[in-house]
Amino acid sequence: MLAAAYFNQLASRNGLAYQARSAGTEPDDQVNPLVVDLLHGEGIDVSSQRPRRLTTGDLARAEYVITMGCDLSEVTSGAKVLDWSHIPAVSDNSAAAAQIIRQHVEALIDSLRVDPS
Repeated sequence: MLAAAYFNQLASRNGLAYQARSAGTEPDDQVNPLVVDLLHGEGIDVSSQRPRRLTTGDLARAEYVITMGCDLSEVTSGAKVLDWSHIPAVSDNSAAAAQIIRQHVEALIDSLRVDPS
């Protein structure tokens, strides 16, 4: 949820016609309250969003797939897979997780601005 929220905010600010969607192979019942609070403090409201299961349709439409440890390389049908499994869990260290995720998203946004293909 953090990565998608940051990505959508930064893509919009940079005039990029990309949209991120958050989904998981084992989604929780609700967005982690730490994430809701953290993003709210940054002016991003995800309080009405609900975690959802990743579908094959999601993967088929994706240009990029960001994974936090799941190996999806065999089912992504050409999408670029970025593995961010080294990021600490939000429940362990929300500030560190948010900072690292934002840095990765900023780098991805920068690469899309340079080469939008």
